[in-house]
Amino acid sequence: MEKSRYGTGPVLIVLAGCFWGSMGIFVRKLTAIGFSSAQIVSIRVSLAALFFSILLLVKNRSGFRIALRDLPLFFGLGFGSILFFTVCYFTAITMMPLSAAAILLYTSPIWIMLMSVLFFHEKLNGKKLLALGLAFAGCILVSGISGEGITAAGLLTGLGSGIGYGLYSILGTVALRRYSPYTVTTYTFLFAAAGSWLICSPADMVSRFSSAQDPILLLGFCFLTALVTAVIPFLAYTLGLRTVEASRAGIIATIEPLVATLVGILFFSEQLTLISGCGILLILSAVILLNWKKAAKHNCP
Repeated sequence: MEKSRYGTGPVLIVLAGCFWGSMGIFVRKLTAIGFSSAQIVSIRVSLAALFFSILLLVKNRSGFRIALRDLPLFFGLGFGSILFFTVCYFTAITMMPLSAAAILLYTSPIWIMLMSVLFFHEKLNGKKLLALGLAFAGCILVSGISGEGITAAGLLTGLGSGIGYGLYSILGTVALRRYSPYTVTTYTFLFAAAGSWLICSPADMVSRFSSAQDPILLLGFCFLTALVTAVIPFLAYTLGLRTVEASRAGIIATIEPLVATLVGILFFSEQLTLISGCGILLILSAVILLNWKKAAKHNCP
């Protein structure tokens, strides 16, 4: 039984990475309709919050109980992480090729390492410094030098998504010591949704729905966006983590930028240059290097 469960864990995480990697299709479609990055974020996190709230209600109603002292923690998870990194990532998708945006998002393990040193007092050893060097070199190649015309603003926005994404792991580690993954995910998205309505120009967003040729079809596409880019991958990843340790899961999840690159090539006729491809490989190498020891240890008989 346990062996069977373990076998499905990596598959679930690969599934999550593939769904996350398809995000560019939905973001660019909604952008073409006229929604801003902030409005697309609001649509995604608000509908995801609805899905997750219903799921928690069905699974465990007591999971809605949280201590008042933990409100700042969930505020940080919702506002400082999910909302911030999603706005940055969705904006980056509109400013650069999907491969570049996705790989800049996946500098998150580097930022997790630095924040762990700062907040958890972890040691910064030679392997970690080498990973930092590889990631920095990769970012340079993925940026303007790659010939893709990425601006400094675009590069900073992409790196911002990685920082925000990394913050989720730091704050989430603390939250998961006190609450179930379903409670953490639900409240994270509820706070993110609340914050998104402060920046999305709600009146303009509602008018775009009301003026659409087929509002019902548009609303259905928005539900599909939340389902494919948030609900399914977050659930799959959470369930996968029951049998796959976080370090292995992080390596497996790097399939996301590779999927995003393929999506960019197949759906948007984007081209992957040799230099930008080398940059992607350098950053992925840094991510794998950071987790290699633990993953190798885990696989030992």
